[in-house]
Amino acid sequence: MSELVVLAARRPLAERVRNALAAGAAFTVPELLDPSCLGLALAPDVAALLQGARTVVYLPKLAVGNAVGPDLEEAERTLSACAAAGVSHLVVISSAEVYGATPRNPGFVEESRQVGRAVRNAISAAWLAFEARAQELVGVLPDTKLSVLRPSAVPVRGGDDYFSRLLSGRFSVTLAGHDPSLQILSPVDLAGAIACVAERSDGGTWNVAPDGVIPVRAALELADAVSIALPRAVQGRPRRMLAALGLSAPIDQLDYIRYSWTVSTRKLKRELGFAPTRSSAEALADFLGQTVTRDGVSPERMAPFDDFGMDKEYLARQGRKLFGFLARYYWRIEIEGLEHVPRTGAGILAGMHRGLVAWDGVMVLHLLSQRLQRFPRFLVHPTGFQFPFVFDFTTKLGGLVACQENADYVLEHGELLGIFPEGIRGVFTMYRDAYRLRKFGRHDFVKIALRHGAPIIPFIIVGSAESYPIVGKVDWSWWTRKTEWPYFPITPTLFPLVPAPLPAKWCIRFLPPIDVAARYGSDAAKQPAVIRAISDEVKQQMESAIAEVRGRRKSVFFG
Repeated sequence: MSELVVLAARRPLAERVRNALAAGAAFTVPELLDPSCLGLALAPDVAALLQGARTVVYLPKLAVGNAVGPDLEEAERTLSACAAAGVSHLVVISSAEVYGATPRNPGFVEESRQVGRAVRNAISAAWLAFEARAQELVGVLPDTKLSVLRPSAVPVRGGDDYFSRLLSGRFSVTLAGHDPSLQILSPVDLAGAIACVAERSDGGTWNVAPDGVIPVRAALELADAVSIALPRAVQGRPRRMLAALGLSAPIDQLDYIRYSWTVSTRKLKRELGFAPTRSSAEALADFLGQTVTRDGVSPERMAPFDDFGMDKEYLARQGRKLFGFLARYYWRIEIEGLEHVPRTGAGILAGMHRGLVAWDGVMVLHLLSQRLQRFPRFLVHPTGFQFPFVFDFTTKLGGLVACQENADYVLEHGELLGIFPEGIRGVFTMYRDAYRLRKFGRHDFVKIALRHGAPIIPFIIVGSAESYPIVGKVDWSWWTRKTEWPYFPITPTLFPLVPAPLPAKWCIRFLPPIDVAARYGSDAAKQPAVIRAISDEVKQQMESAIAEVRGRRKSVFFG
């Protein structure tokens, strides 16, 4: 039986992990070794312990002050000591916070995704530096393997990390208008991943997280904590002052309860055959000391949550109230061609988006959920997740950050994917050109359809452009940097002149589907001529339908 040494100053978490490892049959695990005892000159007994271990697990101490992440000074000493001892296999515990948390984070990030400067904050940068130093030191040792684990939040009672404190307090300060989903990992599952890597790995990097998620507010509700939701601007200066004294997490930490930072564990399952056994809600219940039984935590509070935060109960409530009022009475929406929308299975809804505010996508979602019990998920520009309350609204309606991974997720789950092929510039079309379709970008929606063999169902909306008519624009560089919008739009419906969208009458028409699976094979996704032909066909169908509906319309407001 091999010996596994755990180096850790974070006692509460390290004790849970060490005990779980010791309970297994694959290793003997001596008492925890505090990295503070390590230096450039190793004591003989410590050197012998490290050299005799097949695997050394290093859980770095967290720095407190202007940044929260690994204590890089302690990490340098510890990693150098391991390198000097010639450790055979070094397993370092990093964090999924390495990916950062921004409106551009697509969710369920893979290990192969590069962490660009645009998504880094001080915490992400610290974890990246920690991993890079481990790679440098081990890289010069030909006989040493390095495995890096990136776990999601692992709260433990008495833990010094942010999420342990957030979920254990009577009162918890959160961000108004932001309720992202979290992955909460049990220390037992972290220990299981460590054991699996120690036994089967030849080195590499793996995410470790449960498959299921839990929203921040639901987690605090389960913890019976009172959530105090404050704007980020209000928290900024007090947090900076307290963080400088080591009394609070820095402002950068709020990004992780502001945006998504969920990670994928497909690589860990595929390469090493390991999957956590506890869901996020179960791990949280264990942290809280609650019994996950019928007589303990209520089934409603433990129910599975949508991976990306879609809330069908919220959609149903709004369907009976606001959405229903807008569809039936305010815009008096006529809907045509419902027979073309598949009742089951994957499909791509390719449409036009006008009117600045995304009520057209909302109305399509509302009507299809009401009429067909289908809940399309629309790909959304990152600005749809950037601002308070807009984040919550977009997330609850199932919006996903526009990217290839999320498109694949929707279709692989047999759902309807909503795409606007014109991209964000289609939203900002001037009213005089509102019903003239722009170029369909890179035709990505066709490639996606071909790869998945999913039918394309074009749709058009006449009337939404009149609800928010864009009559001018201002090229404002500051605004573009802040919002990523191409320019500042001028529309009377966003100013006190007319403080609500205009009650234009709408018509939504779904067109006959294009069954790409029946016409082409999946390899057609690599044939530019085929892709352009399908894209042109979709655009021509939409243009013909727009002309027909507008031709019969006698009045913008009465149809």
